[in-house]
Amino acid sequence: MIYLDNSATTKVCPEAVRAVTEAMTENYGNPSSGHTLGRAAGELLVSSRDKIAKALGALREEIYFTSGGTEADNWAIINGAKHNSRVGKHVITTAVEHDAVLKSMKELERLGFEVEYIKPDADGNIPAQRFTDAIRPDTALISVMLVNNETGCVFPVTEIARAIKLKKSRALLHVDAVQGFLKIPFKTKALGADMISISSHKVHGPKGVGALYIKKGLHLPPLIFGGGQENGYRSGTEGLPAIAGFAAAVDSGFKKLGENSAHMAELKEQLKQLLSDNLPECVMIGAGTAPHILSLSMPGYKSEVMMNFLDAQGICVSKGSACKRGKRSHVLEAMGLANDVMDGSLRVSLSHENTDAEIKTFVEHWQMHARSFIPYLNN
Repeated sequence: MIYLDNSATTKVCPEAVRAVTEAMTENYGNPSSGHTLGRAAGELLVSSRDKIAKALGALREEIYFTSGGTEADNWAIINGAKHNSRVGKHVITTAVEHDAVLKSMKELERLGFEVEYIKPDADGNIPAQRFTDAIRPDTALISVMLVNNETGCVFPVTEIARAIKLKKSRALLHVDAVQGFLKIPFKTKALGADMISISSHKVHGPKGVGALYIKKGLHLPPLIFGGGQENGYRSGTEGLPAIAGFAAAVDSGFKKLGENSAHMAELKEQLKQLLSDNLPECVMIGAGTAPHILSLSMPGYKSEVMMNFLDAQGICVSKGSACKRGKRSHVLEAMGLANDVMDGSLRVSLSHENTDAEIKTFVEHWQMHARSFIPYLNN
């Protein structure tokens, strides 16, 4: 099996597997309990939070565990906008965000907020000036992803944060860093965001856990009420096995961030060269600079057919975001691409575990498919 769909999810690393197993079989106390097992579990929760904070360049008390990136996005956007509604009801985002953001924006619109969606250029990039121009005195929230999950384009978050300050705006800045965390280096202070969403299963940790960074001093209203866990911000007994696995994966990935990113970038460049040499009809979509995502298209072919063919050969790729389920990509539509380019698109997303041989095998089999089937536009 050759797995090239790491933006959908990643294989859980051995360090995370060990941490999850130990938390379930040995350190299984409730972190809120006062007895020996409870205190040990509480210490594991603290050390796990410390590992996440270290990788983000944040304080321990700025990290709040969630059920994943989707919950973190919902919490930051909906409650962030409500909290800052005294400033106004204008919200800025992009037309190419993940559905966890876009559907949160639809909920804000239902609540009476005005949401402005900024479109990318044909390469998938969005110049910082477009955000700067969009900021108004009544802008309460700006939400933008760090790395687009389909094109790999890196958005100008630092410049947006600087523009907020220069315009003396009171807008909060939320960053969906689910695809950027442990792929491109960043620290919370340099990024300048008030809230940052991250997810475990995108960085070789278990599914069902993520985190929201909330800048110290920002008193974001809770999304879940109950027993007061997570300092009252996110009640409910913490899923410690998943949290411990998340922290172990982050600790391992953070130590090798430079090495892993360089390896993925090298594979990406190798893939682009192999495709250029062997499949010149292949179109590279966008100008994404993230090291792990490459969006491709074979105009005239159907994504589903190509994906199924590759799957039968033991090669896993996707036709875009795993959340779209058969629909045409809103990201590629926002870029204004031709229908045949969108309909023939595939996304290859890498991890540090992928190899040169896997990339070569993928190109060989894709070339085999292209030479064996007639493009549907010519049928």
